[in-house]
Amino acid sequence: MTSIAVVAHAGKQLGGGLPELRRELQRLGFADPIWHEVQKSKQAPKRIAAAVEAGAELIFVWGGDGMVQRSIDALKKHPGVTIAIVPAGTANLLATNLGIPKDLAAAVDIGLHGSRRTLDVGSINGERFAVMAGCGFDALMIHDADKGLKDRFGRAAYVWTGAKNLRVNAISGRVRVDGHDWFTGKLGCLLVGNVGSVFGDVQLFDDARPDDGRLDVGIVTAEGVGQWTRALARAAFGRAEKSPLIRMTVARKIEVKLDQKTRYQLDGGDRPPTRELKIKVHPAAVEIAVPHAPVA
Repeated sequence: MTSIAVVAHAGKQLGGGLPELRRELQRLGFADPIWHEVQKSKQAPKRIAAAVEAGAELIFVWGGDGMVQRSIDALKKHPGVTIAIVPAGTANLLATNLGIPKDLAAAVDIGLHGSRRTLDVGSINGERFAVMAGCGFDALMIHDADKGLKDRFGRAAYVWTGAKNLRVNAISGRVRVDGHDWFTGKLGCLLVGNVGSVFGDVQLFDDARPDDGRLDVGIVTAEGVGQWTRALARAAFGRAEKSPLIRMTVARKIEVKLDQKTRYQLDGGDRPPTRELKIKVHPAAVEIAVPHAPVA
């Protein structure tokens, strides 16, 4: 029998909570899984390592995208372990992109009996991510939402902080993709995606796949409320590449140099300001439990 573990963010809620998760696993024959709870997602890596050292082959990660990101980053030192996502967070972008429902029993069933899919991950300044990373508008929006607003208001917090940051000035920078100069000038936002949907239901990168060995790159040059409104409207209707304020490409390696220290983010997690970003793809780097593909 597969040895399983649970690494859970105790502050996140789904269904009947962690007691229901215990009952569901017990009902399915796993009465005594390796069990770790944390109060913050940044505490997850040590617990992931402890679970692997205790023999876990399948780890249920209970929480949001930040919790999943920290767990995936921790597994770069422990290959061969499968992650099963129980989407108990605010956005749950990776779970949504992979078709994992926000339903406790269904997520557990997928973890135990679903397919296994090997996915690429990206890394930014050495830390791995599964959904997206970037700097500028999105990082500022996420930073402000993390100041207690996200826990209180959920997704609505991003609407509030997003509107607040529309007036932030663009920053000057240079972007190289795969060793070649690609962009020089002012940018309001740089976003790198490993999947297509990086903001809720908005499909920003239409052709993105988390197993194609590359990352999708987008730069928004908008400044001011008017330009940002137009750019976001194009993105919302699935026509981001047609906006004169948006540039897009694909790459395996991205180097960013900025003229001032700027916050960046990965999978919805805020990181301290920096002037340089080194981003690259790591093909076939993590195995995730996913729903079975429908039979044609």
